Amino acid sequence: VGDIDGILAPFKGLRLKNAVILTRKGETPLVKHDFDIGEKKLTLYAAAEANRPLVVIHTFDGDGGNIWAKIQALGQDFQGKAAANDFNLLVVCIPDWDHAMTPWSASPLSKKDAPFTGGADQHLEWLREDVLPKAQDLIEGTPIHTGIAGYSLAGLLALYALYQCDVFDRAACMSASFWFPGFVDFVRHHDLGTVPNRLYFSLGDKEAKTRHPLLKTVETCTEAMVEHFKGLGVDVIFEMNPGNHFTDVEQRIAKGIMAII
Repeated sequence: VGDIDGILAPFKGLRLKNAVILTRKGETPLVKHDFDIGEKKLTLYAAAEANRPLVVIHTFDGDGGNIWAKIQALGQDFQGKAAANDFNLLVVCIPDWDHAMTPWSASPLSKKDAPFTGGADQHLEWLREDVLPKAQDLIEGTPIHTGIAGYSLAGLLALYALYQCDVFDRAACMSASFWFPGFVDFVRHHDLGTVPNRLYFSLGDKEAKTRHPLLKTVETCTEAMVEHFKGLGVDVIFEMNPGNHFTDVEQRIAKGIMAII
């Protein structure tokens, strides 16, 4: 018995093989599964009840424990809003960010950066064929809906996934990289694999205040996404947060996930 990676002081974990039962006084236990597929690490925070929503979130590193803690706190603040033990959260750790999160190749943002190499289609196929079936084996019942969420380039991937897959019916895109070359035109001129029943977008109010010719378009591009999907009749939530791209990242991610469960 011990803390879960030092993330949540109020919680205690009982390790059973590759799973951890997270317990808190007066609450239904939540099971945390850590597993690998190939060289990639994944974590599933499984709902205690059957047939609860599933949300997939991509991270650059870690098991999403801090995000899960933020969701717990928001669940308490909102009183009656679903908290983490009411849905399944699948955390996919992808270090190769500039490859797996980008839909096609593009030049680097600066001379110091690596180029974007457009591996999103391959990644989404792996997610659909290998990851989601494994997650389904670990959760109870069948999710009533399945969402995908992400921050920055992972937010770009979350929206792109709706065009390339038919498995996601909701998406949350926080501070998403909609400045990515050609992406707004792609959205406007391609058909969705699944028309989502809810979309959440958020952005920092200082993110467009930069001299970089691409990055400064992020607010205009995000607003274009909002208007496009409203025009399709999708339930769209758009929230402007205080700060730049690096302000309150985990809090913004948690808010986005809560909005689509």
